[in-house]
Amino acid sequence: MDNIISERLIIRRFKKEDWQDLFEYLSDEEVVKFEPYDIYSEQQAKEEAVNRSNNECFYAVCLKESGKVIGNLYFGKGDFDTWELGYVFNRKYQGNGYASESSKALIDHAFENLGVRRIIALCSDKNERSWKLMERLGMRREGLFLQNVTFKTDDDGQPIWFNSYEYAILKSEWNK
Repeated sequence: MDNIISERLIIRRFKKEDWQDLFEYLSDEEVVKFEPYDIYSEQQAKEEAVNRSNNECFYAVCLKESGKVIGNLYFGKGDFDTWELGYVFNRKYQGNGYASESSKALIDHAFENLGVRRIIALCSDKNERSWKLMERLGMRREGLFLQNVTFKTDDDGQPIWFNSYEYAILKSEWNK
């Protein structure tokens, strides 16, 4: 895949050298609060950078000026030409429109060049920033799934169940 260029960002494949930037945000409890994993150690970030460099579903979101990785997008193919979008961003760079800008650029690329028909995204119902981003992207809320996923436990080892929203957009609905 060629790089996707937007106004302020470059969206590209991960490189193993990206581990420090990856560690910077994946070691932040607030950033991974709604993710299916806990905070990363430096060693785990090094391993994850290698994993992501070999996984076509992960994209590094980099500042155009400096090349710094400030977050990542996930874009995985499912059944029936439906793809799933996900995103995680360094807290230091949140609130600046980078998630919107990079997601829009990737969605444009997907609909125009990859033959994608439908894109979905899921998030915890408590992750207001995430579902508001989906709405800004023009996605519609298709459902609320009650206690449908768990990947963390409480102090007693009991599962913490999450409710999830699912959002989606069809190629025919995309208005750039």
